[in-house]
Amino acid sequence: MSNMEPEDLSELSPFELKNFLTDTAAKSGRLLLNAGRGNPNFLATEPRHAFFQWGRFAMLESERSFSYMREGVGGFPELKGIEERFEIFLSHNQNVPGVKMMADSVSYVRDHLGLPAPDFIYEMTEGILGCMYPVPDRMLKLSEQIVSEYLRQEMVGEHPFQGNFDLFAVEGGTAAITYIFNTLKENRLIIPGDSIALGLPIFTPYIEIPALSEYQLNEVFINASPELDWQYSTHELNKLLDPKVKAFFLVNPSNPPSVKMSEQSLRYLADIVKQRPDLVILTDDVYGTFADDFTSLFAMCPHNTILVYSYSKYFGATGWRLGVIATHEDNILDQAIQDLPEAVQQQLDKRYESIVTNPRKLKFIDRLVADSRTVALNHTAGLSTPAQVQMVLFSLFSLMDEEKRYRKTMQQVIRRRLQALYKNAPIKPKFDAESVDYYHLMDMEILGNEIYGPDFIKWLLNRLTPNEFLFTLAAKSGVVLLPGKGFGTSHPSARISLANLKEVQYCQIGQALKELMADYKAEYVKVTGKSPDK
Repeated sequence: MSNMEPEDLSELSPFELKNFLTDTAAKSGRLLLNAGRGNPNFLATEPRHAFFQWGRFAMLESERSFSYMREGVGGFPELKGIEERFEIFLSHNQNVPGVKMMADSVSYVRDHLGLPAPDFIYEMTEGILGCMYPVPDRMLKLSEQIVSEYLRQEMVGEHPFQGNFDLFAVEGGTAAITYIFNTLKENRLIIPGDSIALGLPIFTPYIEIPALSEYQLNEVFINASPELDWQYSTHELNKLLDPKVKAFFLVNPSNPPSVKMSEQSLRYLADIVKQRPDLVILTDDVYGTFADDFTSLFAMCPHNTILVYSYSKYFGATGWRLGVIATHEDNILDQAIQDLPEAVQQQLDKRYESIVTNPRKLKFIDRLVADSRTVALNHTAGLSTPAQVQMVLFSLFSLMDEEKRYRKTMQQVIRRRLQALYKNAPIKPKFDAESVDYYHLMDMEILGNEIYGPDFIKWLLNRLTPNEFLFTLAAKSGVVLLPGKGFGTSHPSARISLANLKEVQYCQIGQALKELMADYKAEYVKVTGKSPDK
């Protein structure tokens, strides 16, 4: 660790600390078991097969335009007759993986969504070739409608929802977070000294970004309680009634407890919004698709909420960088911009006047697009069109899976790994109907108390320096976990990703944790001269 002790690294982000832990584990002489990052080792195959086969069809379309040349030159696809040529391609490749999904996609788009099949085939074909700038730059026209339908199914479900929403396709959830913070700042919806609330525990960057010099925001923490199975108490949510709190940012289901907000909490928060109609909510729902009957705050409070969704975890697509930002067509952000003082309005007019003739009518979500390219480069904004095609195919894959076979498989994979983690432990994980178990937050205080009793855990917590447990675990067993403190947990804990290792390796991690706790028990007996209470 370059002569640094674990406590010297206590202020690092968990994701930066991971590099030091990995180096330590690599020197252990044991197999490296890195459960510190949430990159899944599973992925959706069928929509990828469809993507690559659609690419084959697109190349045939391109080569039609320059068929007289032999220099590797192609042209743009043609809309006229494209549906007929597509049908011929399907008939010649019936047994090729992915081709059936291509056919089913066109049928679904035409018969269930009411979109014109030729236009859909053309948008996908031109998009996968990547031969045109994204137009519209916010999101391709039919792609936006299809992804909207997917979000309506997965984020809204059966909850009553009126109106439509606008989407901005972005380079993953992290880009979405960056763009949103920036545009809120540029449009004076948050200014230095403002207070924002964060639902803890939470994805670490949400804690780190507000304190940066370009934002200088005061943070109010809304703490989920392990005693309440990681739900927010009414006392904590009541902090949002303070008019000084401009916005509430959260991850739902949470990271790392992986627990979705209960129906009771959702309703209570919706009631708070009725009392605080000016409250802005940003909900990052990347893990929502792992849950059954998930309801987003976007469904409960659509006019106040910015929804961030990423395809990275559910479809195993972290390298694709696929995310989307959604706002309701009628939202308080647009109204808040309209209500800004005239002097500020004039400054914003100047900022956006090069891209629209009437800047004051520019929606918040379109300002996001412009700001993502420093306004002046707005004409080249937008997510790459091949990426949008893959996003559409992921969406259609889920929309057409009426029996939720893929979801059930993902849930089974993850929950088997949780059981494997505790296979050799003297205690078993408690079932929580609200948990999706993508991550597991192992609370060392609760765990140690249940196994060895309160006197032992009190001694252990006084004995350990920050991060010492994690570095000792890495050095002895090659296991890398992340500190829960970096995600805003109140108790000493470790985040374990259940997404990125084999089932048998979680058995090994559980055994390594058991052995390390036994070592500490032996030290406790030697130092104190007494046995633990349990």
